[in-house]
Formats: sequence, C-alpha cells, structure tokens
Amino acid sequence: MRILGIDPGLGRLGWGVIDEQGSKIKAVAFDCIETESKLPDAERLKVIYEKLQEVIRLYKPEIMAVEELFFSRNVTTAFMVGQARGVVLLVAAQSNLQVTAHAPSRVKIAVTGYGKADKKQVGQMVKVILSLDKLPRLDDTTDALAIALTQSFSGKLGSKLAK
Repeated sequence: MRILGIDPGLGRLGWGVIDEQGSKIKAVAFDCIETESKLPDAERLKVIYEKLQEVIRLYKPEIMAVEELFFSRNVTTAFMVGQARGVVLLVAAQSNLQVTAHAPSRVKIAVTGYGKADKKQVGQMVKVILSLDKLPRLDDTTDALAIALTQSFSGKLGSKLAK
C-alpha cells in the first residue's frame, strides 16, 4: 500500500510518501511545500492546493494520513493550520483518497512507543525505521513521514476517518 502522510501548515506543509509491502516499509519521496509569508493567505492556500495535487498525481497514494489539529494557545496559528488542513482534505476528496487522522500523541506512540517523545526522538526513529541516510531538512517533513508510518502501523487495526 502507498501512503501519503501530511503535516499540515500554511507556511510549511510537510509530506511524505511511503510504501508498505507486508512487513517492509520504505520511503518513496518526501518534501515540504513552503509558501511565502508576504503572499495573501488565499494565494498561499492556492500554492498548497496546486502542489499537493501534483504530489498525488506523481506518486499515486492509495490513502492519505493527516495529523489532527492540535489547539494550542495561539489561536491565530491554529486557524491558519486549519485552513491549510481544509485544503488538504479538499484535494484528497477530489482525488478520491480515503483520509485518516492521527493525533500527535498517537503518532509519537506509534513511532517511538512513548506519547510524550520529543521531535528529536521521533526523527531518530523515522530515520531508523525507513533506513534513511539522514533526516529530512525540516521537521515538518519528518513529521509527515511519522504520520504515514502511524497509518501503516495502525492500518490493520483501523483508524479514525478525518473530518
């Protein structure tokens, strides 16, 4: 199965595609869609929309796993991430992809075995599990791969459908 993991964000949206065949998992491609902060929000969302469509056309995932929104104290940031996540869900629906959602703590447990793992621990485990020579340049990309891995590990058990 080919899984596309997404770490949503307006400034940086991490994505990672993995293939699972039985117990073997490998990274196919991963990167980060970055938008310029000086652009109007509508233009930034359009960039995400177009580039994510391109990723789906190129890599043909069978399922998309997206990180659930985590509401912190910064309401403005949460709102912007929510807008980007909405675009992600729209692209998935237009591409006829099933979408699942995973809470940040579930991702940490799936990848490291510890729900309060820090970014460094998650990154090291992503590197080991996927046999990467080095970590991706940005944490957003590493997080997207971790989300895809979470879907792979939990796929047989079922996952929460994204709303």
